[in-house]
Amino acid sequence: MQQYFPSLATELGIQVWQLENTIELFDGEATIPFIARYRKEKTGGLTDEQLIEVNKKYLQLKTLINRKSSILKLMEAAGLLNPDLTAAINQAENLTVLEDLYLPYKPKRQNRASKAIARGLEPLARMIMSENITNLYATASRFVSAKNEVLSEDEALAGARDIIAEWVNEMSWVRQQTRRLFEREAVFISQVVAKKAEEDTKYQNWHDWQEAASRIPSHRALAMFRGESENFLKLKIQPDKAKAIDMIGQRLLKTNTESAGQKKMAISDSVTRLLFPSLENELRAAIKLKADEEAIQVFRNNLKQLLLTPPLGEKNTLAIDPGFRTGCKIVCLDRSGKLLHNDTIYPHPPQREAALAIKKIKSLISAYDIEAIAIGNGTAGRETATLIERVRFDKDVVAVMVNEAGASVYSASSLAREEFGQYDITVRGAVSIGRRLMDPLAELVKIDPKALGVGQYQHDVDQKLLKESLTETVELCVNQVGVDLNTASKELLSYVSGIGAKVAGQIIQYRDTNTHFNDRENLKEVPGLGPKTFQQAVGFLRIKNGNNPLDSTGVHPENYDFVEHLAQNLNTSVSQLIGNKELLRGIDPESLVTGDIGLFTIRDILAELEKPGRDPRGRIKAFSFAPDIKQIEDLKPGMIVPGIVTNITAFGAFVDIGIKSSGLLHKSEMADVYVTNPADYVSLNQQLQVKIKEVDIEKKRISLTLIDVS
Repeated sequence: MQQYFPSLATELGIQVWQLENTIELFDGEATIPFIARYRKEKTGGLTDEQLIEVNKKYLQLKTLINRKSSILKLMEAAGLLNPDLTAAINQAENLTVLEDLYLPYKPKRQNRASKAIARGLEPLARMIMSENITNLYATASRFVSAKNEVLSEDEALAGARDIIAEWVNEMSWVRQQTRRLFEREAVFISQVVAKKAEEDTKYQNWHDWQEAASRIPSHRALAMFRGESENFLKLKIQPDKAKAIDMIGQRLLKTNTESAGQKKMAISDSVTRLLFPSLENELRAAIKLKADEEAIQVFRNNLKQLLLTPPLGEKNTLAIDPGFRTGCKIVCLDRSGKLLHNDTIYPHPPQREAALAIKKIKSLISAYDIEAIAIGNGTAGRETATLIERVRFDKDVVAVMVNEAGASVYSASSLAREEFGQYDITVRGAVSIGRRLMDPLAELVKIDPKALGVGQYQHDVDQKLLKESLTETVELCVNQVGVDLNTASKELLSYVSGIGAKVAGQIIQYRDTNTHFNDRENLKEVPGLGPKTFQQAVGFLRIKNGNNPLDSTGVHPENYDFVEHLAQNLNTSVSQLIGNKELLRGIDPESLVTGDIGLFTIRDILAELEKPGRDPRGRIKAFSFAPDIKQIEDLKPGMIVPGIVTNITAFGAFVDIGIKSSGLLHKSEMADVYVTNPADYVSLNQQLQVKIKEVDIEKKRISLTLIDVS
């Protein structure tokens, strides 16, 4: 395998030693969060995203090597190998080239060529292929046989052409050159299915569409593939067929004889019937995979930003799940997120009991020492926020609009029933809204990422690939933030490096039995949590006010001795060293480097000691919509209004400006230069001042721009 490392390292933009060490860690079952945080010396400081790409390429390489081994064994058993073919298989750089080499020898189902061979027409095909026949029909007549069901010279020639067509299709150079033609010149053509033309309103833009397949954007490709799957569109992805036939003929045709004419017919048939369908399917799969990967990457970026939304922190919280006819469900939560009380108010139509609602809210604020109010941003959310603005509290209370996407999914889940079985789904939804204000990450991990409303075409992409990618993203976010071992839910713990759902359950059971963890070393007492899991997980688990002050930091226990010796050399204790910025900033990290601990690790330890258990998510920012904008009819082109980014796609971003319909900020309106990737210009939950460009009241569409917004 190591012979592949130099080229793979070059492709990844890293050194060979970095690749070798990283693969060694992967083979030792180390997780990406653990490697990225605690094995920087080994990898040369590769980031988590780089490690993900290394792992992806490594898995692809193993698949290629295993496939080569399988093909060589099959061909050796069949007696088909020779030195040149063995060398070609071993040198194949990817699965496509490898499968091209294997195609002529691959067991096949019965087809036109195999039937012709069974009828004894292969010798005729070889003579035509060599173009050395002087009298075509006289030669073909020798193969006419009632026994072989070849009843005429034309039937013999047709069968021979079928065999030649199969040979042409299986020639690796033919496939490679035609594949390059597909890659360079294929046109993506979309047409409406005739009988669906009148009823289709969703895919009208692509009823008569064509563009270069090599340049089609991922979101457009996925939209048209969906239109095809719903039987509204017919798609074709091909280059000029005549060009392919001519390209192959220039190399295979030697003369201008009748034999050459038969061969030319076979080439045309091969291209039309075998080669083009095969390579079109291959290109379709490549376009779909690329589009899937780009859409999933957009989803990953959005999900990461959503999960890392700044938390309000541990506050007594009143959460409101707004509604009109059914009222607004209210819950009161303590600082740990425990449900203390639930109620319902009816401030909006049809009841309009605003005064009574305000009185009840003020009473609850006082009774439960409420410090913050979380308001769901769904139906009646804006009206409820306006109501809260009218309340005059006796103390400081912060009110925040919370994105409630997925709250209904959580409230109907088995987890919610397990947590709050005695309450209905409206109470559960309100609890979710309140908790995601206090700690978005801890609450959002309980919900299927696909239900969080931050994806693009998530139902059209490869679902296995999507799930793997999103799970990976959640794991990276959870481990980046760290987890309180004594308060974390089973769902949150299950995403910690190396743990998983089963061990997370064992941790919860141990915690319930023993009240709490006093020391990270207690983890070794958890059934099913072995030395490898302990090593991978322990650095990401925090214990507040435990026996060892380092247990509340991101310092790994394997480096506790280093910190203790450092404290001794500075004539202080570990507890006094933690948080002592002046003392820590006076240390030269390079002076501490030894053969056992490197500069990357030392810098990480000093940073962690300076700000122990630091939260990378930042602080929550107050935000409010324009008070005079309450419905789409209030908007006029040229207005500048505040908004918050709720979703980012490949073509732009959706911005909530405080009304039911979000506005579209197309990437062409993000800057006065060409924008390739919208995520380079905006981020999820970013607060913006946007200008209204166009308003279509009938279609409920709002176009926004950032250009010339002062």
